Amino acid sequence: MPGSTFGELFRVTNFGESHGPAIGCVIDGCPPGLALSEADIQPQLDRRRPGTSRHVTQRNEPDAVEILSGVYEGRTTGTPICLLIRNTDQRSKDYGNILDTFRPGHADYTYWRKYGLRDPRGGGRSSARLTAPTVAAAAVARKWLLERHGTTFTGWMSQLGELPVAFEDAAHIPNNPFFAANVSQIAEMEAYMDALRKEGDSCGARIEVVAHQVPVGLGEPLYDKLDADIAYAMMGINAVKGVEIGDGFGVVAQRGSLHGDELSAEGFRANRAGGVLGGISTGQDLRVSIAIKPTSSIRTPKASIDRALQPTTVETFGRHDPCVGIRATPIAEAMLALVLMDHALRHRAQNADVVLPVPAIPGQVGETL
Repeated sequence: MPGSTFGELFRVTNFGESHGPAIGCVIDGCPPGLALSEADIQPQLDRRRPGTSRHVTQRNEPDAVEILSGVYEGRTTGTPICLLIRNTDQRSKDYGNILDTFRPGHADYTYWRKYGLRDPRGGGRSSARLTAPTVAAAAVARKWLLERHGTTFTGWMSQLGELPVAFEDAAHIPNNPFFAANVSQIAEMEAYMDALRKEGDSCGARIEVVAHQVPVGLGEPLYDKLDADIAYAMMGINAVKGVEIGDGFGVVAQRGSLHGDELSAEGFRANRAGGVLGGISTGQDLRVSIAIKPTSSIRTPKASIDRALQPTTVETFGRHDPCVGIRATPIAEAMLALVLMDHALRHRAQNADVVLPVPAIPGQVGETL
């Protein structure tokens, strides 16, 4: 199955199925000498894992990561790193009623047409459960980027269904189940989700993610532009239907006199471009926004067909996220980290000897999210 590997120099190959014995990934290209243990990876998996609140799937997976190779005496060796996450709470019988039918909005029909057969248990390979190895691999990338460049990542939910969520303070993000930078609207968000769950329906979400302390010069025009690779990465996340860099679609109504971010020796005076010019990072914060569709697995009956093309009605039972966007923030951060890690190594390989007589300007004037 092609399409399971991401990156060029920092390559991550994802394997497994939602209800198989385990899921995991192989990282090839991690620089040697990085201090690494399961304790460096587990906190990011804990942020993503299911069963952490009543607003997400109640599948109870510990998502305990095991490092099987590529680390000796606590440091990466430069050889492939294999990360394994065992599945422990599968309920495959919940999917018996969709073996011969196709859930609207899901990958059931397209997988069947492409491969001639499919694993219906929890969505098999198309399940969002396969984002766990991605988050694990990105934890390795995040540690290297932090140590080498001071790069950090901040993600949050800015909209839940029809409900805009105001940004109040990044300090609130880890203190609620929605990854919201907000405290005043949490009760409203919980009530919204409770009502949605009782209706047997689902909703979408908007997620923002920002990378701070990004090195200048990442990105390779023409076709490997940094923002192009970010968009490619974000669209690889389950249920993502739209990606914006910087002001995104807001630029349509802007004039050139406003949009072009002015420069000074102290830094850029705005960041409407989202930290990328000509496909190359500017040293400003990288700003990305993604739109996530409503969960396709819902209890509300919907019209479909079976494998004989006969009409039928599908109701999805089992444990599902009424809004997959609630757990998407760590995943969006992970994909951005993987893109930056890969481009940092690519930039180092070609341009490590480039030295200019003046220093780079220090990002934007002032700190913004």
